Amino acid sequence: MLEVRNLVKKYGKIVAVKDVGFSLENGTVGILLGPNGAGKSTIIKSIAGLLRFTGDVRIEGMPARDVNAKRVFAYVPEIPAMFEMLTVREHMNYVKQAYALDVTEEEIDALLERFELRDKQDKLGNELSKGMMQKVSICCALLIKPRVILFDEPMVGLDPMAIKELKNVIGELKSDGVTVLISTHMLEMVEELWDVMFVMEEGTIIGEYTKEDAKGKALDELFFGITGGEEQWRA
Repeated sequence: MLEVRNLVKKYGKIVAVKDVGFSLENGTVGILLGPNGAGKSTIIKSIAGLLRFTGDVRIEGMPARDVNAKRVFAYVPEIPAMFEMLTVREHMNYVKQAYALDVTEEEIDALLERFELRDKQDKLGNELSKGMMQKVSICCALLIKPRVILFDEPMVGLDPMAIKELKNVIGELKSDGVTVLISTHMLEMVEELWDVMFVMEEGTIIGEYTKEDAKGKALDELFFGITGGEEQWRA
């Protein structure tokens, strides 16, 4: 479960996120939608502990900064950062050791195979394309076997096969009772994934829908209905 209460993030006098609050139950896929600059990534980075903020974030009932919360939490950033002189496989082993994970080499092999990285496992971080770095980042996050996982624009830079596989993974996480939060502006990529959507504009959540509320409406129809239509979005 993920709970966010009264989250405020300021950069000097500029308020980037204004008193945001929401919660996601176990086995729920939540989508943060909004244009660039709406505050989506700021919320994700705040939850992940990368930014200072005021408010309260809880993971499985524990404060997000608690070490036990971090053990059951994973984050896939929009722009992955690799260690330049570690290979793909060494990145996986680094995460295994950092989290003291009881993970077998066979499990690592399976993840690498799933995201078509098995033949790239000896490549160094500075030899990888953006798409490959993204896939390594996803594999490292999944290795943790998290109870809460955040994805920030996870499908940008992925090839069609990797996008399909990631969607399958998100479905499996949901079935396993994992809480998933995805930040994106690519509505078509999350159409079949979402349970709850939060629409953001200028640092605040201006609308919230569940799949039941949608009553069969497409995600873009709901989104543009909240934000005032496609013309306002383009403006």
